Amino acid sequence: IGGSSVREDLLLTALEEGFVPVVATVAADDEGNFLNVNADIAAAAIARALEADEFVLMTDVPGILRDVKDPGSLISEVDETGAEKLIEEGVVAGGMIPKVTCCLSAIKDGVQATHIIDGRRPHAILEELFSTGSDKQGTTIRRS
Repeated sequence: IGGSSVREDLLLTALEEGFVPVVATVAADDEGNFLNVNADIAAAAIARALEADEFVLMTDVPGILRDVKDPGSLISEVDETGAEKLIEEGVVAGGMIPKVTCCLSAIKDGVQATHIIDGRRPHAILEELFSTGSDKQGTTIRRS
């Protein structure tokens, strides 16, 4: 990522050569000063640039919770209109707002579905992407 753009050519070359690109979310301005780039924003920009079908954010919570004190209140799936409403209602608050906003941005830019999952769980990404129904572990936000 340079400035506000993604060097998808570098990412695609790495992928085509069989590498998994690891992107550090640190950038530099024109004067060489280091800038901390929000990792969620960077990830959404990369998903958009690569025209990804799905976008996954790994965090330290199970997903969107209707009640942050109750892990059993996980919202397993919502469309973009519903996600926007959850922000308006204050269900999505604090550090989850930028995560959900990045997911909505990715959807508006062409991603079909986004997932917020608990990266502390072993196999969380596999469970989210390949499970169905009640076996899913995170929150999926889908295009309306």
